[in-house]
Amino acid sequence: MPALPDAAALARAGELRQLLNQAAHAYYVLDAPEMEDAVYDRLYRELLELEQGDPQLITPDSPTQRVGGAPAAGFSSVEHRIGLLSLDNAFNPEELQAWDERLARQLEDSEEQSREFVCELKIDGNALALSYQDGLLVRAATRGDGRRGEEITTNVRTIQSVPLRLRLEKPPAWVEVRGEAFIPDDTFAAINTERESRGEALFANPRNACAGTLRQLDPKVVASRRLDFFAYTLHLPAEVNGPASQWESLQWLESAGFRVNPHRERASGAAGVIDFYQRWEEERHQLPYATDGVVVKLDSLEQQQLAGFTQKAPRWAIALKYAAEEAPSRLLRLVAQVGRTGKVTPVAEFEPIPLAGTSVSRATLHNADRLLELDLHTGDTVVVRKAGEIIPEVVRVLSELRSADATRLELPRHCPECGSLLVREAGEAATRCVNSSCPAILRGALRHWVSRDAMDVDGLGGKLIEQLVDRGLVGSIADLYRLDAALLASLERMGEQSATNLMRALEASRQRPWHRLLYALGIHHVGSVNAKTLAAAFPSWTTLQDADEEGLNGLYGIGPEISQSLQQWCSTSANQELMAQLTDLNLPLETIEDLNSSDGPGPLSGKTFVLTGTLPTLSRHEAQGLIEAAGGKVTSSVSKKTSCVVAGAEAGSKLEKATKLGIRVIDEAGLQQLLKP
Repeated sequence: MPALPDAAALARAGELRQLLNQAAHAYYVLDAPEMEDAVYDRLYRELLELEQGDPQLITPDSPTQRVGGAPAAGFSSVEHRIGLLSLDNAFNPEELQAWDERLARQLEDSEEQSREFVCELKIDGNALALSYQDGLLVRAATRGDGRRGEEITTNVRTIQSVPLRLRLEKPPAWVEVRGEAFIPDDTFAAINTERESRGEALFANPRNACAGTLRQLDPKVVASRRLDFFAYTLHLPAEVNGPASQWESLQWLESAGFRVNPHRERASGAAGVIDFYQRWEEERHQLPYATDGVVVKLDSLEQQQLAGFTQKAPRWAIALKYAAEEAPSRLLRLVAQVGRTGKVTPVAEFEPIPLAGTSVSRATLHNADRLLELDLHTGDTVVVRKAGEIIPEVVRVLSELRSADATRLELPRHCPECGSLLVREAGEAATRCVNSSCPAILRGALRHWVSRDAMDVDGLGGKLIEQLVDRGLVGSIADLYRLDAALLASLERMGEQSATNLMRALEASRQRPWHRLLYALGIHHVGSVNAKTLAAAFPSWTTLQDADEEGLNGLYGIGPEISQSLQQWCSTSANQELMAQLTDLNLPLETIEDLNSSDGPGPLSGKTFVLTGTLPTLSRHEAQGLIEAAGGKVTSSVSKKTSCVVAGAEAGSKLEKATKLGIRVIDEAGLQQLLKP
């Protein structure tokens, strides 16, 4: 009879199971993660080591015996044709080397074959199983528990990089494709900005945002969040003469119309894998999406079959994960930052620390609720990480290191800029200064007014704006146009030439079209795209001011939230006075010319362009500016009316659609050629 487990080990294993199962439920079922990945991995490994030391500690409910969390309620549960197993993890090159040695022993019957691997970046998203019959997408499902998942076909159909029909002349009777749905970093930031403006809870990271999006009941919401997808696994019927390796499988997927991550390599042995892993440890920070490691797979499918599976994972693949980008620092101070809309944001300033390739010394705490949740005190030691590898955030406070005389920090009751009493409306997360004369609000409004997408006033930067406001020389947007060169030349870091250039830039801004001025006003919820829509329907300030809610809501893309915000802004006396002053100063408060044309006929007049992919030297914004300056129009979607598609690296579905429609496709060099008069 085997000896009973050690009492301490038995108690610790029970505690670990409870913690890990609670964290898995919060993440997979509730979409509300409560434990950092690094902490989860450490606890999981501790439990695994305990169970390996004494198998009697293994219980049916142990997370080591589970592939994933249970499917959430609200979607129909479907059984996967082929199970979605998770991968075992390695956390450093030494553990990768040990895995390779185990694999060599497993493949001892095929020692004459070298072990070639395929290295792929581990995308930080959500696994999907896509089922095709006769080339058509018939079902999409989440991982679920690995055996059964949630059917979310309608939502996945909105992902542009998922083909609805395979690009194959004679597709197999069925095809199973596995891959990762994810949200790019810039889209994630935009989603959180929008949620914050509505007073909604922010997503913790792009993966959490992706999971929440895939569970949306309204496919329109899913479509609006622009999810992406990389395919990485292929399953075909046995009778099909398919690829013989993982590398060939990825090529097959590409030929069938899937997006496959371009940053993949074949590697010989563990040394080649480690070289790829170490190279991407730094380079991954330049990618437009989050990655947390490298997936390593045996290239030969025959060798994969020989290696086989454990109860929960394939022996022929492993995830080599990067260390968590997290570090402690000492809090120096808490500051309250006032934005151009009056929103007051608490910001933690701490001793500089290196994170994800940059030095970090401050992080936003979002609102008063988050400040209260952290229970921040003077001099606290805080743990900081980069959410989604981009945005610094304080994840927790090490209260055990707190000094006895530390005092709790709170958001001030009065505006730190103007002293006005701050206001927090019922049901809103944001605390605001409602004094329209507040210097912070004015500085923010001026910075937005002169920005490139607004009035584009070159030479009027943040430092100069601070001088103008702090000295009382500018009290409103209109005052910018009352400045003279002599006054500007007397300011710090300004000379006669700089002052002359700025006066010219201000004069040039008077010629900007009406829709640019409308966007420059900084009306809540009115972005550059909505401003064009509004300016097209209401070609002057007078007509816009008289617009009723029905007329506004009838416009494409303009809903009740935007129309209410706009009407409230237009009815405010201070804003009416500002518009009257701008009228007296001869600024463009009405449409003078077509929104999408340049000042005169150009080489691209009458032509419509679509930009896709990454161009070698031009940003998307720069390319659009060149096209519009030459008289062309830039739209976001390809249609029969599109004249030309400008495609760069990693061009996706827009390029495919252009090819199907027979629309001309050019690269950056081709665009430069067209721009020549």
